[in-house]
Amino acid sequence: MTDDHRTALGLVTIGQAPRTDLAGDIDDLLGGLRPCEHGALDRDVFDGEDGERTRAALAPAPDEAPLVSRLRDGTSVVMGHEALVPRMREAIARCEADGATATLLLCTGNFPPLPSRRPVLYAEPLVQRGVRAIVGDDPVGIVCPLPAQAADVAERWSRLLPGDVRAEPADPYAADAHESAAAAARRLAEAGSRWLVLDCIGYTESMRRAAADAAGRPVLLARALAVRLAAEAATAADAAG
Repeated sequence: MTDDHRTALGLVTIGQAPRTDLAGDIDDLLGGLRPCEHGALDRDVFDGEDGERTRAALAPAPDEAPLVSRLRDGTSVVMGHEALVPRMREAIARCEADGATATLLLCTGNFPPLPSRRPVLYAEPLVQRGVRAIVGDDPVGIVCPLPAQAADVAERWSRLLPGDVRAEPADPYAADAHESAAAAARRLAEAGSRWLVLDCIGYTESMRRAAADAAGRPVLLARALAVRLAAEAATAADAAG
């Protein structure tokens, strides 16, 4: 527990905490709430032979859409949903032990309900339904991290949005992430997308600006939508006791 008595919002990344790439963007989005951050992979080792075994254990099954997240050292790891679920459950419990009123899962992947004592908020439905309310029937372009994710991402968004949906990859953890996001956004705009979504918590506000400048289209940022809505939910849950 902490001596900071502000209402706390749990933040569970599917990688490792702290996510230094998140802090600058989300501080203003929290509305004065205390962030309580834990990572699903905080207790995993990624060095040497142990690291090779860890990556093998986390690898997606052949029929799974891959997930990608950031480690403390700034590198990334590709994972499957099934390997992450027990680790995420433990990270949620650590957030609640630290006083979180509600916990946000910082991943736009599709996860099953996870056990908890306090509300758990899932970034994917928060982001998807927020986008649906904004874009109407317009065609939408989705930027996702990996080429292997693009077909699955387009299919999941197409089930929700009435307009045309296209997806392009751009790795938010690569050295050229800003240039890659801008290029993907430009391709989507040229193909007819009127709104763009950076559909991964790894995309930053500065990547959003690069994408918007390149595409000349409004760009919605997953981390901003998810954190704003989760902060409101945590405040309401705290007020209700």
